Amino acid sequence: MATIVRTPSETWKAVIRKQGWPTTAKTFRTKRDAEDWARRTEDEMVRGIYIERGASERLTFAVALDRYLSEVTPTKKPATQQTEIERAKPLREFFGKYALAAITPDLVARYRDLRLATPNARQPRGRSKTPLLLSASTVRLELALLGHLFTTAIREWRLGLALNPVAQVRKPKPAEGRDRRLSATEERALFAAVDAHSNPMLGWIARIAMETGMRSGEILGLRLRQVDIKRRIVRLSDTKNDSSRTVPLTRAATQAFQAAVAYPLRPTDCDLVFFGEPGRDGQRRPYHFKKVWNGIKKELGLTDLHFHDLRHEAVSRLVEGGLSDQEVAAISGHKSMQMLRRYTHLRAEDLVGKLDDIPMRR
Repeated sequence: MATIVRTPSETWKAVIRKQGWPTTAKTFRTKRDAEDWARRTEDEMVRGIYIERGASERLTFAVALDRYLSEVTPTKKPATQQTEIERAKPLREFFGKYALAAITPDLVARYRDLRLATPNARQPRGRSKTPLLLSASTVRLELALLGHLFTTAIREWRLGLALNPVAQVRKPKPAEGRDRRLSATEERALFAAVDAHSNPMLGWIARIAMETGMRSGEILGLRLRQVDIKRRIVRLSDTKNDSSRTVPLTRAATQAFQAAVAYPLRPTDCDLVFFGEPGRDGQRRPYHFKKVWNGIKKELGLTDLHFHDLRHEAVSRLVEGGLSDQEVAAISGHKSMQMLRRYTHLRAEDLVGKLDDIPMRR
């Protein structure tokens, strides 16, 4: 039986001492609340489902989030660390004052609906009278961060949470993969512009992305030792999914790398293939081309084109060229065929000729 005692502060304290279980105590405003809690807790102990919730009831979400950002986030890639810090801001604003144990699926669903109705602060001005809302993908990523925090609290911090509330909530439907393909006219205009830029590295980077399907971060992080011109391969070790891979080079990509490696303005103490100007600390970092790239897109009227679309284009062309899904995945680094197909968009007009070659049964 539980012991119910009155405290000097005129509250009621319930203490449960049961063989095989740690001593458990909790303080309540009324004696009836203390008795009800003691009865439920003893019943859970008898059924073997009791969980010590004290820590999760005392710990606020803001404190738990700070612990997550200081212990878990630093183990991830630098780019991921920065995006997690940004995604944590709306989560802190909404859940910050709640105890972890008080965050229910209903509360998470309310957060989801509120965020889906929030205007996107990054939308272009003056484009439309109707404000653009946050995308479903943005909200899904925020919920993923929230869910992993609860998973960590349950499995590693042992805070006594009965369930992960995010797992009980319907997630926004993910957006379909982008299907932006370059037309022949757009491609000619784009590469004429980047090749004409004063810094030749812009043209080399764009052509390598188009020919190999490598991500911009993978290209910019390349060191000279990773490029084997003679064997026409590039060895990648720092990739988005932490899987190293070796990328074969087309003739055009090989020529771009040859020009980049032999660039006469390369400092002797810099082993980056694509380097920028020294920073305040005197260190050279990868070439930052985003501002120039966006300016060229605007001049050409290609504002809807993302640099990452060059990767989409490359992967789609590899498939159109007859490579199998496994061969394309080995080049692009996709871990699943599902993700590869999201990146692959075949032109219907390019398939017409292949349909004519299929023998039809009369």
